[in-house]
Amino acid sequence: MSQVPQDAIELLLQRQSNPFLEQPAPNRDDLDKILSAAMRVPDHGGLAPWHFTVIENGGLDKLSDILVGAAEAKNAEEAKIAKAKKMPYRAPMIIVISTRFIEHKVPEQEQLIAAGCAAHAMQMAAFALGYGAMWRTGEFSYNPQVKEALNIKLIDQIVGFLYVGTESKALPAKPVKPYQDFVSYFE
Repeated sequence: MSQVPQDAIELLLQRQSNPFLEQPAPNRDDLDKILSAAMRVPDHGGLAPWHFTVIENGGLDKLSDILVGAAEAKNAEEAKIAKAKKMPYRAPMIIVISTRFIEHKVPEQEQLIAAGCAAHAMQMAAFALGYGAMWRTGEFSYNPQVKEALNIKLIDQIVGFLYVGTESKALPAKPVKPYQDFVSYFE
């Protein structure tokens, strides 16, 4: 497992995705903590407009078949189909974060942001527990065939595929952009 900062601020300041993930995946106690962290995010109206689909073991095989089918339906080239087949095996666990939009005065955009916060909270919880994680999207996040196969309504959105496991390779710290380039003060 990776070296875990003991301070919450240090954890946030050192956050870095790692695509090199292997077994073990989070055990049930750790998974409970990861999923519970998602339930603490800012959520205007208390709508909980999200759903999490945990995929591991044989579910990874099923997801592989789903992605291959979606690629074939788009008449993808063989190389793209072969890549789609391998995608689920980049980690021993994937948590699919999707919206569950609710007809409400809280706009869908805010509900989508809340679901994104849930994805981020789960990634940070995984890091805090010593796991590596990688939040991915890509064209399959927007594919209606993939949504349907994962029981996600077409009106809802896949916010991301959160790949979770044990880091198999340490990465050098990536350069940090100075926040000063992105801030203005209105006085």
